[in-house]
Amino acid sequence: MILPGFPEAAPLAGLAGGLLIGLAAALMLLGAGRVTGVSGIVGRAFGINDSGMSWSSAWTFVIGLPLGAFLVATLKGGFDPEFVPLPLLAVAGVLVGFGARLGSGCTSGHGVCGVSRLSQRSLVATATFMIAGIATVAVMGVL
Repeated sequence: MILPGFPEAAPLAGLAGGLLIGLAAALMLLGAGRVTGVSGIVGRAFGINDSGMSWSSAWTFVIGLPLGAFLVATLKGGFDPEFVPLPLLAVAGVLVGFGARLGSGCTSGHGVCGVSRLSQRSLVATATFMIAGIATVAVMGVL
């Protein structure tokens, strides 16, 4: 399926991915009683915070994210990643980490889990993420 004006779009793959993300978040909440906030899980894996899941479970989750992406890309015929320069990537990572700590969560915790539970804090945080993302794209001249 090709969307007019978006030849690279893959709406069915996006729908499938969204369903899998929702299923994973629901299983984590129902099975472990925890919200699937990736920044909190990464913080637990690196010892930044000591609440939430066990250290080994956090590392399993952190390792599984890129491993799963690599597996899917390999099964689909490989991939050709492109990266921005390392200093810019490092600055972006620090800013994202700072924002996640400042906002008490990340896009997965607020945007997927918090919004689905109608958390007011998560609704505001997600609106802020979206506005900041749209503004960044506009400033970078992509629109």
